[in-house]
Amino acid sequence: MMTESEFYALVDETLISVEEKLDDAETDLDYLISGGVLTIKCENKSQIIFTRQTPVRQLWLATKTGGFHFDYDAELKTWVRDSDKATIRSVFEAAFLDQAGESLSFDI
Repeated sequence: MMTESEFYALVDETLISVEEKLDDAETDLDYLISGGVLTIKCENKSQIIFTRQTPVRQLWLATKTGGFHFDYDAELKTWVRDSDKATIRSVFEAAFLDQAGESLSFDI
């Protein structure tokens, strides 16, 4: 099981990677990282929110279509949803296209 500091490092790395890619977006976005939470405010006023969940060592993603919980898969080196093994990248990219109206490829 990963330590709390390893978990924090993985979440921070993921959120920084998303933030760097958001700088390339053509749509009008506002976003803020604070305390393990990344809030993305889309042009249409909808939000996408990443939240660090330390007690369960998960990264949660809230979109207008629902909330999703991801565990870190060390073999795949990415966050994976337990229910169907979808990666956080695929779920986030679909939500970003739906809510921001733009297709971006994220390395998360």
